[in-house]
Amino acid sequence: MTRAAPLSFVYVLGCSDRHGIRTYVGWTNDIGKRLRRHNSGKGARSTRGRSWRLLYVEYFSSRRDAMQREYFLKRERGFRKKLSAGISLMTPIA
Repeated sequence: MTRAAPLSFVYVLGCSDRHGIRTYVGWTNDIGKRLRRHNSGKGARSTRGRSWRLLYVEYFSSRRDAMQREYFLKRERGFRKKLSAGISLMTPIA
């Protein structure tokens, strides 16, 4: 019996702080664990010290496909701007 490969996820996070609205794109095999790491200050350097909200997730059957999509979304500023349109500058994300 072969073990199924774990799903890979590409995600977009958003936050609002005194500098404005920010987004972050990443990939992982465990989206819940990764979001907790970002919000605890142990994620990527650019996400530390902020409270992040999950804005978007895509699922992939391979790590390679997820990493390719992440690379594309990191350069797709218009898409990320549309996703973050619902984030208010006046209301901190909890």
